[in-house]
Amino acid sequence: MRLVDGQQIRLWLDPVLHGTYPSDVIADFARAGAELPAQDGDLAVIAQPVDWIGVNYYAPHIVAPGPDPSPKPTPFAGAGNVTRVPTNEDVTALGWPVRPRSFLALLRRLGADYPGVPFYIHENGASYDDEVSPDGTVHDPLRVRYLAGHLDAVRQASEDGVDVRGYFVWSLLDNFEWAEGYRMRFGIVHVDFESLVRTPKSSGLWYSRLIREHRAASGTR
Repeated sequence: MRLVDGQQIRLWLDPVLHGTYPSDVIADFARAGAELPAQDGDLAVIAQPVDWIGVNYYAPHIVAPGPDPSPKPTPFAGAGNVTRVPTNEDVTALGWPVRPRSFLALLRRLGADYPGVPFYIHENGASYDDEVSPDGTVHDPLRVRYLAGHLDAVRQASEDGVDVRGYFVWSLLDNFEWAEGYRMRFGIVHVDFESLVRTPKSSGLWYSRLIREHRAASGTR
């Protein structure tokens, strides 16, 4: 967990927000024969003041120690004994676990480790096998539940004092995903890739109502 956390989060945020590279991650790379290509003066440039930090979250990495070396390749340097733990929880079409509580834990942790930094949720969403119904609508109740749970995590984090300034769903439209092509649909608006007809899904209609209700309750336009 420490090793994966270091390479996924601390390696990127510590230099920007603390002006240092995490020493344990540097040691992990060294053991793997991958020296961090840092040069004198880099951190002075990297650790400039920032207005905010963007957070992309879809699902957690659930990991545990495993055999060393692992029979399967790992994307983490020096992590030959790290294995991903299967879950019996709800999963998306990509098999990613749906776990809003992990999102809440991440936001709380970011607020504690990097105090005084505003955060924007740049990407948060889920892929499901959406189809147009005979009546022309697209029903995606699982995505509605996913978004509602993760938005509630943002609410809880904000109430706990985490400075979350904004939230963006990934994605407005079904689109080309770099790793999946057109196979996986993340949009809250369905796109027919042959005709390019766009149909708001039930999640898109739900999200639109939620925004209107929030604006009305807060008195904003």
